[in-house]
Amino acid sequence: MARPKSKCELIDAADNQFAKLLNLIHSMEAGTRNAALFYGPGFVGKEAHWARDKNLRDILVHLYEWHQLLLDWVDANRTGPSQPFLPAPYNWKTYGELNVVFWRKHQDTPYDKSMEMVCKSHDQVMELIKSFSDKELFEKGCFTWTGTTTLGSYCISATSSHYDWAMKKLRAHIKALKAEGERTALQDRAGQRGKN
Repeated sequence: MARPKSKCELIDAADNQFAKLLNLIHSMEAGTRNAALFYGPGFVGKEAHWARDKNLRDILVHLYEWHQLLLDWVDANRTGPSQPFLPAPYNWKTYGELNVVFWRKHQDTPYDKSMEMVCKSHDQVMELIKSFSDKELFEKGCFTWTGTTTLGSYCISATSSHYDWAMKKLRAHIKALKAEGERTALQDRAGQRGKN
């Protein structure tokens, strides 16, 4: 998917990727959707999120919390003095620690609630995006508080790019569970033949 370069492309990419994410989730069998995230025997991902997120709820609340970061950041900068995207004491070198804070915060959030939260926050982010012009979203230097990055780039990161990340994780989970199920079925059949 090409990176959006206009407001129209940003809206289309965000909505289309979110719809794909929801379709992927709804296409999952209940057992796969409710199972602990599994990427295969002995899988160790390089990035911390592979070990951090334990289930689908964890992925959804992660998306929700990054929506909230975007919404809060834009609101703070529209109404007051310039604020960084990440709340203190976090920065782009330590944001992984913030992700763990988000993960801990939602360990008692039920799956259904997490789905409701991320759908609502997606809609809020889409309304936010629509409130800005093409120039405001994609012209560097339009806002001092976005630094050397465009506002649109932050929006892409919190929407379509993040939805791609979530789908990558879920597809890996689906594929690994299917392979594990097939392996178990073969072992069961082999065991039954050995008993006959």
